Amino acid sequence: SSRASAAHSIKSFHVWSPYYFSLSVCNICLSLFSKIKVCKHVTFVGGDLLGFVFRAVIWVVRGGPAVAVSQLPAFSSQWTDICLLSGKPGFDVQEDLEVLSRISERCPVKKSAECAARFREQGNLSFKIKDYRSAALYYSKAACHAGKSTEQLSLCYANRSAALFHLGLYSKCLEDVQRALDEGYPSHLWHKLTVRRTQCLNRLKEQEQPKAPSSKHQTPQTADKKDGNIRPPAVRFTPEKGRHLLVAEDKSAGEVVLEDEAFSFVLIPGDGHDTKTDKACVFGTEHRYCHHCLCLTLSTVPCVGCSYAQYCGQRCASEAWRQYHCLECPAGSELLALGVLAHLALRAALKAGLKEVQRARHRYSNTDDVPTSACVRSDTSKDKPASHSPTSHSDLNVEESSRFSDHSNCYHGSSYLGIYSLLPHVMNHPPSLRFLLAFTMVALSQRLNEVGSFPEAWSCREQEGELGDWREEQSMLGATALRHMMQLRCNAQAVTAVRVKEDGGLAVQSSGEVRIATAVFPVLSLLNHSCCPNTSVSFSLGLSSEAPVSSASGVAVTIRTCKDVAAGQELLHCYGPHCSRMDVGQRQRLLLEQYFFHCHCEVCKMELTAGTRTLATASHGLRCGRCGSSLQARAEVHVCPQSPCNYQISNTELQGRIETLQQRLGRAVQLMENDGLDGALRVLQEAATQADSILMKTHPLQGELADATARVFAALGNWRQAASHLKRSVAAVRCQFGEDSVELGQQLFKLAQLYFNGRDMQSALSVIPSAHRLLSLHCDPHCEELQELQQMEACLRGAVQREDVLTQS
Repeated sequence: SSRASAAHSIKSFHVWSPYYFSLSVCNICLSLFSKIKVCKHVTFVGGDLLGFVFRAVIWVVRGGPAVAVSQLPAFSSQWTDICLLSGKPGFDVQEDLEVLSRISERCPVKKSAECAARFREQGNLSFKIKDYRSAALYYSKAACHAGKSTEQLSLCYANRSAALFHLGLYSKCLEDVQRALDEGYPSHLWHKLTVRRTQCLNRLKEQEQPKAPSSKHQTPQTADKKDGNIRPPAVRFTPEKGRHLLVAEDKSAGEVVLEDEAFSFVLIPGDGHDTKTDKACVFGTEHRYCHHCLCLTLSTVPCVGCSYAQYCGQRCASEAWRQYHCLECPAGSELLALGVLAHLALRAALKAGLKEVQRARHRYSNTDDVPTSACVRSDTSKDKPASHSPTSHSDLNVEESSRFSDHSNCYHGSSYLGIYSLLPHVMNHPPSLRFLLAFTMVALSQRLNEVGSFPEAWSCREQEGELGDWREEQSMLGATALRHMMQLRCNAQAVTAVRVKEDGGLAVQSSGEVRIATAVFPVLSLLNHSCCPNTSVSFSLGLSSEAPVSSASGVAVTIRTCKDVAAGQELLHCYGPHCSRMDVGQRQRLLLEQYFFHCHCEVCKMELTAGTRTLATASHGLRCGRCGSSLQARAEVHVCPQSPCNYQISNTELQGRIETLQQRLGRAVQLMENDGLDGALRVLQEAATQADSILMKTHPLQGELADATARVFAALGNWRQAASHLKRSVAAVRCQFGEDSVELGQQLFKLAQLYFNGRDMQSALSVIPSAHRLLSLHCDPHCEELQELQQMEACLRGAVQREDVLTQS
């Protein structure tokens, strides 16, 4: 997720990655789904359509119904239909189930002594060249592959303690020293650890307040941002909007209006390369963040059973094992192969536990309390049920809505009911996808039944299985996870963080916002979409030391207003398609495909009403090659509107020239990141000359070229030239994203840094207030950018005062 695309996008656009099965099984289950769809008169047991679907697919897989037909009298005729569809009672799909096993072989999670030795040697090489951060990460990878209580594991911890010492992380170094000893570090080498421990203790004594970054659990803003005077939003329901949130009092831009905690999340593993430069990346998100609380750390504790999961400490490791990892660990390869959403669906159900799932199913077994599966497209909200269907009902009726004006009474972040009540939109999903999700979850459940040990929250010794080794709670787990998979397409949230790229010895580092996890938030999911929202989001990662171990997830989101919002006004955020990045046609198509509604936000209404004028807006920034005017789009060409000129250029030629510029930009970035600064500057200057012939100065690509050029000059120490080019980038970003955008705030922050480094105090002081205002609208008050702005301003003010004193004297 790039800087430009992540700021307003809290919802996740996902590509489904389950495996595919034989055509014969697909045809059977697709026919099954069509039968289910028309049989609306059937009274499903517990009101659970997805439970029936799950059991039906199990029947197809295993050759017989998952529950005795006598227990499902209302299903008797449907079971007959299924029998006819299947062709024969003993239909064998073992061939298809083996596909999952073959694909999962590409995602090995078994520990390997050979891999441990190889990664430790790579860590040693990084240590020798004093790349201590990479060395620590390599040693962590080695520790993940080393077996428990082995000499290899003890050596990994000992080596990592040395890297952490050189990074100034003395407390973490001490922890690794102790881990090495606990794992059986060779006695003839103990003196090395003893010396290192003494050095760490001495350094810690010298520091009255250690300032080195630590991977301890922390949620820095919780101490300040909690305000008992903040009135929470009201939950309301209308047939047009479904459930939505209204602000309870007037809010100025930048004020906190809502905080929510992720019920569950799954870390997104790295893909191994940089999408912009195609440069190899050795360490992904799975190597940098705790898999249980997303705390950023260099000293992970590996899972004892697999080489994938790793944690920031024993507390998270133990809690993850208790809640879900005891079942996930032996099926880690399959979960990685199936993708993040299947994994998150399972984890949400596991974390809830059997009792909570039963309570939720019982609560919503009455169709008057929850939307049925017959939900269809809504005009305004992904949460709105079908207004024309006699079987559709709201999750929260009008009386309940007025009674629960405080969202925390009914939809608290730790409440599983808030997750279960989200609409699964069963009948909105294409039949092929519905089958694929159902069969995926059945195959996964089969695998878990073979290898896993169910968490305590899902143990049910009082119930006996009704289908061999398929116990009742296992079947319920699968059906519940299937429900969550369908919910997640509309309700999954992308959790983002700013990551600094490792650019070797380059003097100037670049950073970008990246997706590190996919989560589901019970309250945040109630916010409706706008292509020009009035809220922005920021995430906090890591558990506080005082947080309840069993309930906290470690991932929280804070919603702030990015505009002034009056009491009673609806809170809106952007699901991804934003008016500053896409034209109205693109936005409407994407929202309909993934969220099943036609957007009627104010900006869409305005652009749809404008009609052909939208085309001119979409092509803003294209320059006439003759007179320099802005080009306007037509069907197959762009034309100059000035009558004396009438210049035109085909869309194909124009697109080709823009793609050439983008390739040159990518080449320059590659050179820059490999210390080829002079070559990068030549490529960028040539690209800028070509860009001036077809692009206005405010075109986004002009902004990217200017930004890259500024970075080269900054790396060369030419701060004045760097600031000059970055000002051009600021103008392009302002035009594209607007005066109140986080993107503009980030560019102004960088400009302030350049002025500061170039000792241009007055220019820096003139930029800092604007950067601070914009970042305060969108970011947490404790984020690094705001902290650095405050430090720069204090330093500059002090320098100005000293100059004034010297002048007066």
